[in-house]
Parts: sequence; C-alpha cells; structure tokens
Amino acid sequence: MTTNVLITGGTRGIGLGIAKALAKTGCNLAVNGRRTAEDVQRIIENLSQWGSKVVYCQGDIASANDRQTIVETALAALGQLNVLVNNAGVGPLQRNDLLDCSEESYDRVMNTNLRGPFFLTQKIVRHMIDNNLDNKGCIINISSISATMASVNRPEYCLSKAGMSMMTRLFATRLGEFSIPVYEIRPGIIETDMTSKNLEKYQKLIENGLSIQTRLGQPEDVGKVVAALVDGDLPYSTGQVIMVDGGITVPRL
Repeated sequence: MTTNVLITGGTRGIGLGIAKALAKTGCNLAVNGRRTAEDVQRIIENLSQWGSKVVYCQGDIASANDRQTIVETALAALGQLNVLVNNAGVGPLQRNDLLDCSEESYDRVMNTNLRGPFFLTQKIVRHMIDNNLDNKGCIINISSISATMASVNRPEYCLSKAGMSMMTRLFATRLGEFSIPVYEIRPGIIETDMTSKNLEKYQKLIENGLSIQTRLGQPEDVGKVVAALVDGDLPYSTGQVIMVDGGITVPRL
C-alpha cells in the first residue's frame, strides 16, 4: 500500500528536502506552498520523476479557509492521507531585540508556525481516525533547536517552536489509543532561504566549534530522518524528539 503524505512548505528549503526523500521512497505527495501553481510547476515535475503521484496544494496554513482548501485538494487527488509533515514556518521579517518585538511580528510568526499547524493537525487526525488507516499513519512536526535555545533577537520564532514541542507531546498523548505516533524533529542550522542572510556568520561559528560536526546542515539531512519515520523505523518512539543539529545542543566542557 502506497503511503500518501501532506508536506506543508514543501516547495523549498527543508520541506523540499523532505519531499525529495519521500518521493524517492515511492510515497505519493501533496505538497503545500504559498506560491502559485505556475511558479512551482518545475518543482512538482521534478518530484514526479521518481514515479510517485505529486499534487500541489496552494495555500497559507495561517488561514483557516486555506487550510480547508489544502486538505480538500490533497484528498481529492490522493483519496486519503497517511502522514502529515508540519514543516511550513517563517521567521520574523526583522530580527529585533526581545524588548522591541512587535505584536504584528509576533502574531505573524505564531499564526504560521504554531496556530496553523495545530488546527491543520486536528483536521488530518480526524481524517486518519475516521478512515482507520491500520497503523500506517503518523504526524511529524519540524520544529527547531530554537525550541530550547534562546535567541533574544527573534523571540517570536523561539516561542513558536517551543509551542510546537508541547503540541507534539499533546497529540502524541491523545493519539496513543489510535496507534498514531507523533514525532518532533529539531533541525539545527540548515542551509536554506531562511538562513541565507546569516549563512556566513553561521559558517564561521561552526568552524570555530559551535557544533560537533563542522558543516552546515542540508535539507536532505532532515529528509532522511523523515523518510525513516514514515517508513515506520521508529514505531515505539511516539512523542520523542529527534535532533538533526550536528551536535550543537550537546553540552560540552
């Protein structure tokens, strides 16, 4: 039986790395993003080269109407969904000091990074339960090392990822009776559009010992972990955190 996966924010960065890893394993994909279908046509075509069915679900997960449209588009194309990967996320438009964080920036980040994934997960979980997916389903939340490492120049981002960590534990606890595992992956510094403006700074920090492994993370590093979870390789680990950070968070003397 083919596994059908919805990936939010799946047309670039970590999300695209996840989509490629899953397409290579034969999963059918519903790939969400905010860009127009025309803008991502080549990306969708490239993901289809491994023989899987790939559908684009345009929409902003911060919007309740868009979330409904995303789910309807995915189900119309794939029939059912086995896996949800909550990957879509944004950083603040400007990195401001904690004391200068605006309500506008706070709401924007929290709506996309936490509120949207929470209510999208509700929808997908109800579908999974109603369709009795025979233990094939799981939820995978892509958070960040910022869930526990404080960055005072982007407090709204840190709070959103800390919230996603609790969201993982809540859904894992609630879905235990249905044998639907819920996982959290915490990437470290991954080379993406989001980190591009500070990439040189991060590279120097890593070279000077910030992490154990002296390289930037790549989207495929996260994609490989997601593929293992979707394949059921960690069946007895619901509610757990998997670090993909090159050892940044390992305490050292």
